[in-house]
Amino acid sequence: MIYFLILLGVLLNAAAQLLLKAGMNQIGHFEFSMANIIPIGFRVAGNLPIVSGLFAYVVSVVVWLMVLSRVQVSFAYPMLSIGYVVNAIAAYYLFGESLSVMRVTGIFIIIAGVYLIAQNPA
Repeated sequence: MIYFLILLGVLLNAAAQLLLKAGMNQIGHFEFSMANIIPIGFRVAGNLPIVSGLFAYVVSVVVWLMVLSRVQVSFAYPMLSIGYVVNAIAAYYLFGESLSVMRVTGIFIIIAGVYLIAQNPA
């Protein structure tokens, strides 16, 4: 059950990131200035992927609190790095982002680290 909750929290967090990126792709680049606060604020607040991403974050925090009530933080927190793997692969397919040899190597290192940590959850 704990692995299910961890995976659910990680996937919700990853989905939140992907939704925020999709929303910002729709809004586009903008300059940080006092003149932009209100118009950009309205565009962000009315953007469905961004609002959905923020909601996914809230739900992921609730799930993560459940995780932390059940396992040690030194076990749980490193599991969040699975999200890096999920996001890198999803960004490749959804947004056409690159997966260089260096990034793929890093993904395998993360997977190996998570595997080692998962061997002893106590």
